[in-house]
Amino acid sequence: MTRAERVRGVVEAHRGERGALLPILHHLQEEFGWIDPQAVPILAEELNLSRADVHGVISFYGDFRSEPAGTTTVKICRAEACQSVGAEQLVSDAEQVFGVKIGQTTPDRSVTLDQVFCLGNCALGPSAQVNGRLHGRVDRSRLVEILAEGSA
Repeated sequence: MTRAERVRGVVEAHRGERGALLPILHHLQEEFGWIDPQAVPILAEELNLSRADVHGVISFYGDFRSEPAGTTTVKICRAEACQSVGAEQLVSDAEQVFGVKIGQTTPDRSVTLDQVFCLGNCALGPSAQVNGRLHGRVDRSRLVEILAEGSA
C-alpha cells in the first residue's frame, strides 16, 4: 500500500468526525512519526479544504512534524518556572552538546532538540522530556547522563 493510499485510509477512518482534520493529523503523526508535506494536497482534496488551511494547522501546532524526528527526542521546558532555575542555560548547553538549534535534528538523525512551554514539573525545574520520559533538575551533565544511560 502506498503512503497516499494509507493517508486516504486514515481520512476515511475519521471522515464522519466533526473537525476531522486534527484527529487525522494526530493519527498520521502517530502512524508515520511525522506529516509528510506530500500528504497536504491529499488531505486538502479529501476534506474539501485549501492546502493553506491544512498547512496552517500543521505549522501552528508544535507537535506536528514536517520531517522525521531523530531516534531520540529531547524537549526542554522553557516556561517561566523552569526559566527561573536555569532552563535558558540548559537550552544553550543542549544546543552546544548536540550541535543543533532548538527545532532541529542532528545530521545523523540521532537527536531532535525541541522546546515546550510547560511539562507540569515546575517544582523540579529545569525539566526535560526525553523520548516521552520526564526528568527534573536537568543540567548539562544530567542531560548527557540521561542520554548515556539509555533511559532516553
